[in-house]
Amino acid sequence: MGVWKSRKSPEEPDLGLMPRFTRSGMVEVPRHKIPDQEMLPQTAYQIVLDEVMLDGNARFNLATFVTTWMDDEADRLYAATFAKNMIDKDEYPQTAEIESRCVRMLGDLWHAPHAADSVGTSTTGSSEGCMLGGLALKRRWQTARRAAGLPADKPNIVMGGNVQVVWEKFANYWEVEPRYVPLEGDVFHLTADRLLDHVDENTIGVVAVLGSTMDGTYEPVQEICAALDRYQADSGVNVPVHVDAASGGFIAPFLQPDLLWDFRLERVVSIQTSGHKFGLVYPGIGWVLWRDATYLPEDLVFHVNYLGGDMPTFALNFSRPGAQVVLQYFQFLRLGREGFRLVQQTCQDVAHHIADTLRAMPEFHVISDGSDLPVVTFSMGNGVTKYDVYDVSRKLRERGWLVPAYTMPPKREDLAVLRIVVRNGFSHDMAELFLADLRTAVDYLDDLASPMPREEHPDGFHH
Repeated sequence: MGVWKSRKSPEEPDLGLMPRFTRSGMVEVPRHKIPDQEMLPQTAYQIVLDEVMLDGNARFNLATFVTTWMDDEADRLYAATFAKNMIDKDEYPQTAEIESRCVRMLGDLWHAPHAADSVGTSTTGSSEGCMLGGLALKRRWQTARRAAGLPADKPNIVMGGNVQVVWEKFANYWEVEPRYVPLEGDVFHLTADRLLDHVDENTIGVVAVLGSTMDGTYEPVQEICAALDRYQADSGVNVPVHVDAASGGFIAPFLQPDLLWDFRLERVVSIQTSGHKFGLVYPGIGWVLWRDATYLPEDLVFHVNYLGGDMPTFALNFSRPGAQVVLQYFQFLRLGREGFRLVQQTCQDVAHHIADTLRAMPEFHVISDGSDLPVVTFSMGNGVTKYDVYDVSRKLRERGWLVPAYTMPPKREDLAVLRIVVRNGFSHDMAELFLADLRTAVDYLDDLASPMPREEHPDGFHH
């Protein structure tokens, strides 16, 4: 990429009106190797900023579950703490204390039996929490099998075909057989009635998802636990449950407080969530908690003598940001339970409004309306054949809206859908703007798909 070359010599003082683009010698920007010479920070800043401006607008990204907006005070707090490394607990003891407070707050929110002594850790995201939760399941199963003199070389983990790809990664990386319960009919997640055909004595655990990324619906955790209770009564095999509450862990406690999905169910031994999703924090923070210390094998906890003190650590990453942990604590203080309820309720109200509007449009069929997560999933109506969800997605992108179009998992790959995630900051006003653009996109595609009227030429022939 070329830029204008200044006529002034390097010795001249900087008097340019636009100094970022008037530097002597700045004739190209390397893309594939580190440049030989330095440049002014303002120049480098502007070059990089200009490139990332080509990305989509994060606030218009209806594909992501990840937080794209926080208060100005949070932005300032982020800037004041982004240099902190979460692993340096001796150097940043108060940040370490804040992490512990957040773990205890989540333990209380999720009804841990001994919330004041909650066992858990922050992570770089929910995916790392899944890895840690799954690893603890595998290690406890192996230990129990070996203690009973039984083989421990063929572990499996059971989950619905709708799980996020991180569970496929877990099974691959830690050599656990993944057993996917396929989707059937109009049920797009794991249900208790189809579970037990996949469970046996080698099952290290069942993953129940509180908020599927496919359609935003909750899996029936209580029913899944009850089915495993019956299985244990019949077989003597105790299969624990890990709840993947990546999104629902910060929704259900506030919008569906009576729903039984957390540590109130004795079979639930671990839960992980994303602080950077509906925990309302910028990307880079997740949490994983265990029912109590019994379910986190001690041999997985490392005691590291590093930078002056003993640090127990159980995480896949060593160095990781402390700022997001601080921001999570900020949100807990800033919003409180009532504030979280108000934010999530507003998101759900917007989702319901979008779903109701879509139901009134014959071009679409609503699959999930935001009654669990504030997520709306919809497909094309039965009468629409000239264009599809991918065409709608592409047309919306012209107005800046990023709306994913994709097919459902195996056994329902025939169904292609669009999905809208309503996050904090996606207001009723923005929803109206989106719906107006969606209507315009549909009208355009309808007109494009309609047969062109034939013109009658003066010579009497149709052309």
